[in-house]
Formats: sequence, C-alpha cells, structure tokens
Amino acid sequence: MLNKKIMKVTVVGAGAVGASCAEYIAIKNFASEVVILDIKEGFAEGKAMDLMQTASLNDFDTKIVGTTNDYSKTANSDICVITSGIPRKPGMTREELIGINAGIVKDVSSKLLESSPDTIIIVVSNPMDTMTYLVHKTTGIPKNRIIGMGGALDSARFKYRLAEALNAPISDVDGMVIGGHSDKGMVPLISKATRNSIKVTNFLSDERLDQVREDTKVGGATLTKLLGTSAWYAPGAAVSSLVHSIACNHNKIFPCSALLEGEYGLSDLCIGVPVVLGKNGIEEIIELDLDPEDLAHLTESAEGVKKTNSLLTL
Repeated sequence: MLNKKIMKVTVVGAGAVGASCAEYIAIKNFASEVVILDIKEGFAEGKAMDLMQTASLNDFDTKIVGTTNDYSKTANSDICVITSGIPRKPGMTREELIGINAGIVKDVSSKLLESSPDTIIIVVSNPMDTMTYLVHKTTGIPKNRIIGMGGALDSARFKYRLAEALNAPISDVDGMVIGGHSDKGMVPLISKATRNSIKVTNFLSDERLDQVREDTKVGGATLTKLLGTSAWYAPGAAVSSLVHSIACNHNKIFPCSALLEGEYGLSDLCIGVPVVLGKNGIEEIIELDLDPEDLAHLTESAEGVKKTNSLLTL
C-alpha cells in the first residue's frame, strides 16, 4: 500500500552511491518524487534521465529529477540523504576523508535546511559517525531528525557473511552490527545472531565465528580493494531501507548512528546503536543488554569515534 502523503526525498551526490540510493527508492515505489543534486554540471540530470527511462521496465511511478546545485529544487523534502564527498581509494581509511568531507557535509546540510527546515537528514558520507555528529553540532535541529546510515549497511554485510558460513539463505539469517562505522570500530553481535530464531553459535565453531566477525569488519575495505573505490549497491540499498521505514512509518528497527546522551554509558557522540525508525526519524533508541565483551568493544569503538571527532573544526 502506497503512503497517502506526498513524499519527497532528496539525494545529494549523484555518484554511484547516490544514484543507487535513488534507484532503490524509486523501485520500491513509495515516494512521489526523488531529487538528485550534484555540483557537476549535468551529471545529476543525466543520472535522473537514465533512471526515469527504467520506470516502465521496473514498474515504478516515482518521479526522479536531477539538478546541478540548485537547492530550490529540493524545497519541502521530507527526507534528505547526504552522500556527497570523496569516496575511499584502496588502502585509505574512512577517517582520512575527514578534511575534505567535513566542509562538504557542513555546507550541504545548511543549504538543505534552508529549503526544507523540517526535513530528516540521513548521513552517508564518511567518516560517517563523525559526519553525523558534525550535522548535529552545526545545524541544531532535533536529534531524532539526524541519522547515520552505517549500521544498516554493516549489518547487511554481517548477514551475508553469516549466511555464507552457515550455507544458508540470507532470508534465514538475522544479525546486527553496532559501534563505529570503521574497520576497527564495528561490533558484530555474534551472541545475538540467529538462523531462523536459533542462535548461530549452535551451528558454527568459535573459530568460524571469529572469521565471520573479522570479514564483516573489513567488508568495505575488501570491496574497495576489489573495485578500486567504495562499494555502491549495498550502501544504496541500506539507505533506501531507512528511507522506506521513515516514509511509511513502519517503525522498523535498524542499527544507525545516533546521538547518545547516556545510553550505553556514552554521551556527546554519534555511534551505531539499534533504533526504531518511523515518521519522526528516530522514534526510540533501544538499549540492549550486552554481554561484558560486546560492551567493552562498544566502549573501545566509542573512543575511536571520539578521537576522529576531535579532528573536526566546529
């Protein structure tokens, strides 16, 4: 059933991730309009036209519009997705992108809010937890309306690795990654992962589960090494799932980067934790009862995020 409210989504950045995000949102057919914005002349317009020419083939009615740096076209967007900035190259960490991407994210978020003051912002640009924190610090909008995407993507990669190890269909597997969206900061919750409600620890050895954990944590770096740049299909799909839950008020649970104020013993940072996503953005932060090992890993991850945050010039 389509959402009765007219739903407008803006995606800033017409690169591979932004275009993939726009495509998946359109194919799910819940939004009235998707606007793609980019600074490169004609690039967003070209991506939008190409995607619109798939509408009759993929059976969607969402209108996709491209614009070159004209934020008036994004006016009254319900949800805005920031993918802009430079992607990783092989051998780079997400943290190395901070110098360039911080300026871009700060500028983009400010311009989006001028045209859409009530919008919900989803941050994809890396280093993602720090960029999400930057949007909190520089915009001043309520914390429920700023969401970092990373955990949803990391969890999808975790489920892929679990299914691979179990030789099971991915639809049979459930699992979650919390913590920072970085190679060292991710905390795959092995103890809570299941295959059709049965704990995966019943099926896999500790050694194999350790391999799943490590493969998950370097999931993005593995792809960057193979592709020569950051991945785009799974990141785009992850964003579209968050947008869908918000737009249609599904109240689904995703791990996302949220501003914490005492939850998990952490404050004044954004980091991946399970949240309920609905029409107001983050409807609720869920505090899991973590075992001591996972809690220690989350605390360690938070220290890494804070270290990256300290590099920001606010």
